[in-house]
Amino acid sequence: MKKDQAAEFYRRLAAGNPAPTTELNYATPFQLLIAVILSAQATDVGVNKATAKLFPVAPSAEAILALGIDGLSEYIKTIGLYRTKARNVIATCRILLDQYGGEVPPDRAALEALPGVGRKTANVVLNTAFGQPTIAVDTHIFRLGNRTGLAPGKTVIDVENKLLRITPAEFKKDAHHWLILHGRYICKARKPECPRCPVVDLCRFKGKTS
Repeated sequence: MKKDQAAEFYRRLAAGNPAPTTELNYATPFQLLIAVILSAQATDVGVNKATAKLFPVAPSAEAILALGIDGLSEYIKTIGLYRTKARNVIATCRILLDQYGGEVPPDRAALEALPGVGRKTANVVLNTAFGQPTIAVDTHIFRLGNRTGLAPGKTVIDVENKLLRITPAEFKKDAHHWLILHGRYICKARKPECPRCPVVDLCRFKGKTS
C-alpha cells in the first residue's frame, strides 16, 4: 500500500474512533503491565474478570508479591497458563521493587528483561502507559497487515517495521489500537465483515465478503 493510501486508511479509522485505547482495565502503568502479561493467549474479557478481583486487593507490586505464587494463582486461575503467568508476575514484581522502586520503567530494554514480557508486551506498555509511538503486533494486526496490504510481512517484526515506516507520524500513537480493534471486530480471521469496513476500497484482500 502506498503512503497516501495508508494515510487515508488511518484517517478513516480515526474518524470512526477518535480516541482509541486498550480494552484491558487498569488504573496505573503497573496494573497495565500485569494485565498485558496475563493477556497472552487469553482474552481481554477474561483478564478483566480476573483483575477486577485482583487489583482491589493487590494494586501494587508490593501487594502482589505479598500474595505469593499460590495466593496470586487463586485470583488468576481462570486464565490460561495461569501457573506460569503467576510465577512470571511474582518474579516481575520482585524485580520492579528491587530495581525500580515498584514503578514500571518507560524503557524497552528494561521492560523486555522482565519475566513474561516480550517485545509485544513492551510495545503495549510503552504506547498505552507512556504515550510512545510504538506498534505492538499481535495476531490481529499481523493478519490485518498482510490481508489488507497495509504492511505485509512474513514475521511479526517484519510487519511491525513496515507499519512504523508507512504510518504517518500523526497516527503512530494510536495506530496500534485502531488496528487491533479493526482486526478484532471487523477484519475477523474466519469471516471479515467487509460490507461494514470503512477501508474496504483501500484493502487488497482478494476474498472480500459481501
